[in-house]
Amino acid sequence: MLTGKNIVLGVTGSIAAYKTAGLASLLIKQGADVHVIMTKNAANFINPITFETLTAHKCLVDTFDRDFEFHVAHVNLAAAADLMMIAPASADVIGKLANGIADDMLTTTAMACKAPMLIAPAMNTNMYENPILQDNLKKLYSYGYEIIEPATGMLACRDVGKGKMPEPETLLKYILRSIACEKDLSGKRVLVTAGPTQEAIDPVRCITNHSTGKMGYAIAENASLRGAHVTLITGPCDIEPPMFCDIVPVTTAEDMYNAVMAHQAESDIIIMTAAVADYRPETVSGEKIKKSDGNMSIALTRTKDILASLGEIRRPDQFICGFSMETEHMLENSRTKLAKKHLDMIAANNLKVPGAGFATDTNVITLITRETEIQLPLMSKHEDAERILDEIIKHI
Repeated sequence: MLTGKNIVLGVTGSIAAYKTAGLASLLIKQGADVHVIMTKNAANFINPITFETLTAHKCLVDTFDRDFEFHVAHVNLAAAADLMMIAPASADVIGKLANGIADDMLTTTAMACKAPMLIAPAMNTNMYENPILQDNLKKLYSYGYEIIEPATGMLACRDVGKGKMPEPETLLKYILRSIACEKDLSGKRVLVTAGPTQEAIDPVRCITNHSTGKMGYAIAENASLRGAHVTLITGPCDIEPPMFCDIVPVTTAEDMYNAVMAHQAESDIIIMTAAVADYRPETVSGEKIKKSDGNMSIALTRTKDILASLGEIRRPDQFICGFSMETEHMLENSRTKLAKKHLDMIAANNLKVPGAGFATDTNVITLITRETEIQLPLMSKHEDAERILDEIIKHI
């Protein structure tokens, strides 16, 4: 997602500097061109050769280094950057930047850089909580710097508290949010549902399905990367929810219905991927459960049709996309649902097609509107999410 992007990583004197090597590796795998600038103190914690090996670029420490490919290094490197992140950012460097002090290669490059700037503080808890440091962070924020809040835990000094630099995977997500995608959904509010619902039969058993939530989570994540404000209503899933989304956990179909109804009015785009249980037991007390010769029969009640309810109360300017999983007559059945439930688009797949449906990392989807049918090839659910949103954007 970062192919062709130039990213400058600044590393300061902190034990957390070793994590930045992991971040550099992740960025390279995403296709980014990575340049690393270190303070002299940072070189006491990690050898510049580590970054040079990972990035295939000279790691800069000396402001007046003459063995470098750019002329006036701190100016040209800053001008070429699509994003600059300082991680870890020490209290010293934060103070310098907040007060316009540029006395080494890192701070001079940062001062010359007009690209998005991300700061990941890492230090002792007492240093982080010091009001002078906090004032400096507020000042940087007012200048347009994004401040990544440190994690809480045991620090290198054995104190426990806030001050740990987040893991490389978390820092990567901040970078992706900043520059991975065009912000073509900026200002839009997107509501996504994902995962299964569960209907309790008794305290042990439930009615559910094999949905993993992967498709809905991928759509929520991609919409967030495009600049949307995303609300993700999710049934019980075993995967980590995407960052930068408002997460609303639910369990039953009734929970899902109530959550969707509570958020639908404020949403510009609604994408329903959740596999909601069609039926629920009439009671969970056991009174309706009958056992006969070892067999159990349960009185069932149909749950509310959330998509149909949305179609009935929708605003004219809303865009609603549903999902259809069929075992036969996929196009015909999906078109019927599209019209009957007043949808703008339906993403249909055939559960009998290899690589499609539940519990896979891939899908085979046909996007259906009133006028068009777009059949997508077998691709990852993250790629599907991107294509689905591409098509939605064409219609809003």
